[in-house]
Amino acid sequence: MQKTITPSWRLTTAVLATALIGVGAPAAYAALGDGAPAPDGRGAPFVETSLLFGTVRPDGGEPVTDEQFRAFVDEVVTPRFPDGLTVQDGYGQYRDANGVIERERSYELILLYPVAEHQDSDPKIEQIRQEYVKRFAQESVARVDDRAAVDF
Repeated sequence: MQKTITPSWRLTTAVLATALIGVGAPAAYAALGDGAPAPDGRGAPFVETSLLFGTVRPDGGEPVTDEQFRAFVDEVVTPRFPDGLTVQDGYGQYRDANGVIERERSYELILLYPVAEHQDSDPKIEQIRQEYVKRFAQESVARVDDRAAVDF
């Protein structure tokens, strides 16, 4: 006997899967904020956020220059994270919205902040991402958050 999956069952399954993913997201961010010490006892619990900025403009305009990116960091990033940051040059590739593999020079911006400041830092990071997309006509700015034990 062959079972047929009805459209309503597919919809129910999709809604349940989405709900489960949505429930897991806050738990993932909550795990960043548990304040547990580093396993070896060295370093304080921090969040390391890396933002990946592309330089090729999808509209065919001139790529983002070093000067433009430095001005962006000075005007947009530094006021939100004046305690410090790191910028690294990179080279990356990704599949764009049209399915084309794009290769480009890029920048990685690394922010370190105490786990206790994650809730305050998150909207600032999202503002940085949104401003770069808007200012330089980008499809997105990738974000990676990870726990770190930091000792200065």
